[in-house]
Amino acid sequence: MKYRIRKGDFVEVTKGKDKGKKGRVIKVFPDKGEILIEGINFVRKHTRPKAVDKQGGIIQMEKPISYSNVMFFCMKCSKPTRLGVKILQDKTKVRYCKKCNEIVEVK
Repeated sequence: MKYRIRKGDFVEVTKGKDKGKKGRVIKVFPDKGEILIEGINFVRKHTRPKAVDKQGGIIQMEKPISYSNVMFFCMKCSKPTRLGVKILQDKTKVRYCKKCNEIVEVK
């Protein structure tokens, strides 16, 4: 499946415990249908003491969230929106905001 959200995009969470929060996409996992967002979906992980780090404990880390739970956030119209794809006259594909028709990025 082809997804339109890419690394570096600014997104807003629409479902789940972090609903309404916004952040930048750090990494995309297209085979799993998940994305990792900066500052979203923090979980606590219990670690054991190892030779590398002598002390174990509880650390906080970000976990990936499903594509279906986020929407692209347009900076121009300040709303979460869907993205469309246009082909310009010079045969280049561009993504655009469907609410304000602003071009997001030239591919």
